[in-house]
Amino acid sequence: MSFDIADAAGADARREDLLSTLEVIEQQPLAERAAAYAALHDELARRLEAGPRDGSA
Repeated sequence: MSFDIADAAGADARREDLLSTLEVIEQQPLAERAAAYAALHDELARRLEAGPRDGSA
């Protein structure tokens, strides 16, 4: 597996997107915040399950 500048830039962009999403969630009332965190959890779990498998796990 190779790691290059494009990989690092993509990781930085995803991290910034996640941080922006978390900031928006934190500004919501508690009940809406809980639902938004649950939705974010579901989305991240789907991405993790759909991600590439390296066979070492």
